[in-house]
Amino acid sequence: MTDIRSHTRAYATKRDAMGGLSLTATLAAYAVALVIGAQYAALPWISVPMVVVLAFASVRLYVLQHDCGHYSLFETRWVNDVAGHLLSVFSLTPYRVMQYNHNLHHAYLGNLDHRESTEVYTMTLAEWRAAPPLRRLWYRLYRNPLAMLSLGGIFTYFIVYRWPRNTRKVGVGGVIAHNIAVAAWAIVVWLTLGVAGLVVLGLSAVLAGVIGVFLVYLQHNFEDTYWDRKPDLDFRKATLVGSSSLDLGHWWDIGTGNIAYHDLHHYNPAIPSYRLRQCQKALPDELKSHEVIRWPEAIASFRLKLWDEERQRLVPFPPRREEAAIAAG
Repeated sequence: MTDIRSHTRAYATKRDAMGGLSLTATLAAYAVALVIGAQYAALPWISVPMVVVLAFASVRLYVLQHDCGHYSLFETRWVNDVAGHLLSVFSLTPYRVMQYNHNLHHAYLGNLDHRESTEVYTMTLAEWRAAPPLRRLWYRLYRNPLAMLSLGGIFTYFIVYRWPRNTRKVGVGGVIAHNIAVAAWAIVVWLTLGVAGLVVLGLSAVLAGVIGVFLVYLQHNFEDTYWDRKPDLDFRKATLVGSSSLDLGHWWDIGTGNIAYHDLHHYNPAIPSYRLRQCQKALPDELKSHEVIRWPEAIASFRLKLWDEERQRLVPFPPRREEAAIAAG
């Protein structure tokens, strides 16, 4: 019987033609949506759909850059690096620092003692109960879905990624060069498409941030996810059980580069994004670590806030009366 290792390995083959097609088609969609959206900015029935297309194209470019960081988009290492640096201008994400921080995320996945490497920070229920009021307030605001999806994306892609965590360790020069390239791209858009081009580009970047944060949250924040501490931490379980598999529709997969099948990606990062959906659809039932998450469960997952170490599941905030009782005690 096929095991999960051999199943995923069969889909971890890189093809330059497929990588090039995925890259050029996404860049073409990006360019067409930007130009049409800017030229018809005064017609919302045209410009608004173009902003949406441009946002999803930006998300796809981020996913392709992420593939390059794993050296899984193209066959040759240096081609991945060149493509990764190029795509960083459109994703607003410095390539080398993203690669370094994302590899830390893979290395410490599910490790309660290394939550600094996660994209979305999660407190345990015990930590919440012991936290002072101001820390609880901060965490409530941080985990509020409206704030997370709107302000979170803007804060991350427009502010934090201008000088990301570990920049000094990975390379200051690369981040400065990246920021200059992003500014140069904005100037090119302004000179060729005018203010309308900048507005369309800016709105699409905000929407892309919302989509990106939505995906990043759901990749590891669902009820039956997995967290533990060493020596009990099971890395294989963290990759497969602690990462979700989202089935939000075929067009969603196209728009987001199949990254919704995150459990298989974490188990085998060598699988190119253009083969992740095939890998998931061909996965035998006996190899599935959990059921796929569809839209109703995906939306409901945003009410889950804390990791309960005793029950081994993600849970909502305790009722207010419980918090009051703890404070009074």
